[in-house]
Amino acid sequence: MNLKDKVIAITGAAQGLGRAMAEDFAKQGAHIALLDMQEDALKTAAEQLRAHGIKAEYFVVNVTDEGQVEATFKQVAETFGQLNGLINSAGIMRDGMLLKVKDGKVVDKMSHKQFQSVLDVNVTGTFLCSREAATQMIESSSKGVIINLSSVSRAGNMGQTNYSASKAAVATMTVSWGKELAKHGIRTGCIAPGLAETPMAAQMRPEFREMFINSVPLKRLADPEELAHTARFIFENDYFTGRTIELDGGTRV
Repeated sequence: MNLKDKVIAITGAAQGLGRAMAEDFAKQGAHIALLDMQEDALKTAAEQLRAHGIKAEYFVVNVTDEGQVEATFKQVAETFGQLNGLINSAGIMRDGMLLKVKDGKVVDKMSHKQFQSVLDVNVTGTFLCSREAATQMIESSSKGVIINLSSVSRAGNMGQTNYSASKAAVATMTVSWGKELAKHGIRTGCIAPGLAETPMAAQMRPEFREMFINSVPLKRLADPEELAHTARFIFENDYFTGRTIELDGGTRV
């Protein structure tokens, strides 16, 4: 797919990876629909993207709310006249051990709320946005691409029961949708990064950050632009669908 004049919706677009991907795709001439809950940051992002000579509009939406997601994607299609792509970048982390044990006694547990909140955003949000994006692509006769953001943690990681489960789920949904949607001209892809240089990474305690970097063979975090480049490859290679690209600097967990 040539990205020029295509319409790409990006969730979690106010900052971090979503914002970096929006910038990269706008430079290729794509029109961008920015989706997030942070209205001020969205407004600023849209204004900056328009400097590339493309159309950029923002939509405030909670990706876990089915009604909001349905209404938003209808509005995106009405605003731009088509929809050619979706990048599911919205996601959260709520790390914690399944159990905390002291002197043979369980003193704390991961709460159901802590577990479910991550699945609500990372899995349900991805599901709802992808379902509605695919609906608009089909009904506007637009060939398209859906990209999900997984993680190296999808293999299972200590202290990340909820996050690992959610990132494994989006990787498997990518395969299912790749098989289901191909007949409608819709491809799917998934990127499984390690830790990237985002505001989330900046909040890490220095000792944990150093420990993680030391576990990466390339000895650094991913640059958001490198993830954007990978997303662009998935869009531009018309024979790619239903697969996950690991972009983790050689990390294995």
